[in-house]
Amino acid sequence: MSDSQQQNSQFTVLIVDDDDEIRYSLGRVLGSRGYRIDTASSGEAGIEKVRNGPTPDLIFMDIRMGGITGLETLQHMRSINSNLQIILMTAYGTAQTAIEAMKFGAHDYVMKPFDPEKVLSLTASAINATRDLKSASKPSKKVNSEDYKEGIVGNSVAMQEVFKIIGQVAASDATVLVTGESGTGKELIAYCVNQHSLRSGGPFTAVNCAAIPDNLIESELFGHEKGSFTGATAQRIGKFEHCDRGTIFLDEIGDMALATQTKILRVLQDGEIQRVGGSETIKVNVRVIAATNKDLEKMVEEKEFREDLYYRLNVFRIRVPSLRERIEDIPDIVDYMLQKLVKERKAKATRLSDEAMATLVRYPWPGNVRELGNVVYHSAVVAQGDLILMKDFPDTLSKPEGAPVTAPEPLPAEDLVTANREPVVSGVPEPVIDPPETGLIRGDTLQSILDTIYETVKEREGKRILSHIEKQMIQRAVSDTGGNQARAAEILGITRNTLKKRLDEYASEVG
Repeated sequence: MSDSQQQNSQFTVLIVDDDDEIRYSLGRVLGSRGYRIDTASSGEAGIEKVRNGPTPDLIFMDIRMGGITGLETLQHMRSINSNLQIILMTAYGTAQTAIEAMKFGAHDYVMKPFDPEKVLSLTASAINATRDLKSASKPSKKVNSEDYKEGIVGNSVAMQEVFKIIGQVAASDATVLVTGESGTGKELIAYCVNQHSLRSGGPFTAVNCAAIPDNLIESELFGHEKGSFTGATAQRIGKFEHCDRGTIFLDEIGDMALATQTKILRVLQDGEIQRVGGSETIKVNVRVIAATNKDLEKMVEEKEFREDLYYRLNVFRIRVPSLRERIEDIPDIVDYMLQKLVKERKAKATRLSDEAMATLVRYPWPGNVRELGNVVYHSAVVAQGDLILMKDFPDTLSKPEGAPVTAPEPLPAEDLVTANREPVVSGVPEPVIDPPETGLIRGDTLQSILDTIYETVKEREGKRILSHIEKQMIQRAVSDTGGNQARAAEILGITRNTLKKRLDEYASEVG
């Protein structure tokens, strides 16, 4: 046994999952590094092990199990011992899952099927946390679970990080600055923070600072007294008073005039406002979440934004990634949008052709999720039947110079991200028509091989050529790697989720 294995043998990892295969495979990965392994096949059994001891140093636990769920089990376990380090496992990385996991004290969570190296890295991190927490016995404050529907969709690494940050900051009263390009969904993030906060029962008001004229914004935010200016025929309560004990979202705060910035600073510093034309100071208890698509640091340097206000706002920053940075989320986002349109009876289309989906993934999306939503809505309305085709796209879905989009080679929707790993910054990539020089096979040689395969398979498989070739290549890769799905997926250039899905389909065909 190596030194590291001997050191790891001091620590016990409890695996809670109702899937025998998961318990076995995860135990094998961790056991190979020396960790002591204990298992439980349900949340109830896991709770009993924690209650009756000895206390495990780390718990891996599935979210969806028969009986009580992983999130419910997590809460029970942490009520017994608030120092427990728990890593949740899930095949469904939704916003709800991510945020609730972090809110209730999970160390982290890992997606199924899991990467062994990722599991080992998370294990080392959690074990280190266990060491640090063994001297701390004060239980952490808990927040009651509520069922929220944020409308935020994303399984990408970039969005999972956003969800984690929301889970960490939501329960506090810290001022939050949400940054990101226009159309990325900054207001949704602000609303999500509020809904997971202790102020969720109070008022939430969004104010678009860019849409209100400078001479009216102070009245809008702070209210005014009767007769304070022409047209002020009655006293008016401003947004800050209205949001007392709640949250105000100041969108596009980078467009706010310097004079108004000064008054916002006073609210953040003293919790006080003064109505336009009034002399009375009014105390307000309001959490401020601000957002901008501008570079506030640069604006501070150029004296266009108050430095002291910037630091007051930038207590906790959440950067919302552009759609180009999370192209792997596009299929899920589109599916969510279509389901919503169907539910609201605004459209009947429920899916896209492979060609149409490939085009959406390869488009640069300068307008981000907002632009994608407009395209999906337009296409779903004009589509004939339940399938959206290329012809259903609006003319605006084009190259920057105005030329129409050229359809890329069709790909399965779940594999699209693997065909375009580098984010597109501008323009739509042209499809490859001539056989490429791969460095391994000359273009003419590759063309000859493809011709032979096509003619041979065509006679046997009719119109199912791609499915036949795909199945042969997947089975060959799995066989050549000795069943190592991670390695096989890497060779094929697809995700492990896709590989597993395909293998399950082939197994059901045999069954």
